[in-house]
Amino acid sequence: MEENNTYRWSPSDNIKKKFDFKNFPKLALIALIVVALIITVSTCFYTVDEKQVAVVTTFGRVTDTTGAGVHFKLPFGIQQERKVDANVYQKIELGYVTTPNGVETVLDECSMITGDYNIVNVDFFIEYKISDPVAYLYASTQPEVILKNLIQSQVRNVVGSTTVDAVLTDGKESIQMQVKELVTEILAEYNIGLTLVDVKIQDAEPPTKDVIEAFKAVETAKQQAETVLNDAKAYQNAELPKAQAEADKLLQNAEYLKQKRINEALEQVAMFEAMYKEYAQNPNITKSRMYYEAISQILPGVKLYINTGDSNNVDMLLPLESIVGGNAK
Repeated sequence: MEENNTYRWSPSDNIKKKFDFKNFPKLALIALIVVALIITVSTCFYTVDEKQVAVVTTFGRVTDTTGAGVHFKLPFGIQQERKVDANVYQKIELGYVTTPNGVETVLDECSMITGDYNIVNVDFFIEYKISDPVAYLYASTQPEVILKNLIQSQVRNVVGSTTVDAVLTDGKESIQMQVKELVTEILAEYNIGLTLVDVKIQDAEPPTKDVIEAFKAVETAKQQAETVLNDAKAYQNAELPKAQAEADKLLQNAEYLKQKRINEALEQVAMFEAMYKEYAQNPNITKSRMYYEAISQILPGVKLYINTGDSNNVDMLLPLESIVGGNAK
């Protein structure tokens, strides 16, 4: 303000009123505190996906494992988490590799020698999962590489003790089972945090086209043989019941004839015993009757008389047919 009661404006006066440099340290401190809080909060929480498991370390030492969800941890690197895909099946391709352009063969992995010194190309598809996240992270440096080398070693071991026919035809399932059992047993000793889920042979073929065609012909012949065997079994299943029914019929008929013969024999025994009883009571009469019956059978058609007198006075008593009831003349 001048002496004549007038004001004179200066730009520096306006700037001093808008910003007071005396408050700058206080504002900077507040800003640093806010940034520090944001950083602290951002490092205190972490999120784990449903397919993952987190391994928590405190000052570099494993202290906890957590599943899916949001979890708290100590900030500033005091606690750290490492996430692994533990709840998902993972794969290893042995003998081939899948690319965007298709499937490419890896000869160093698929070429093998069989037990009968033949060369075959065998491709394997392996499924595995992380069973122990702590061991997976800290027991070895490259657990997947260890698993692949182990599987490749056992595959060559099993194929090397199997004939080429079994490898290419009906022995694939046995090879898969043997490889899985051997690898599982060794993984239990290594304890690298991995579990073998499945081993499958994707393809097995000889290295040359001529051998491939020969094995295809063998497979065709085996299929035809199986068809013939199935037809034979079907015929057997159709005819066997008929034969069994006929056999049962013959057995029943034989049993009937057997029982009939037994009954007839029992009847004849009963008749003989009855005749013997009568004979024992009157032996002379029975002897005479048997004699006359025998004569009538030996001399059919002859008229018989009973001589009741002596040689000088022959008296004939009744024709014999009146006694035996026959038609003797």
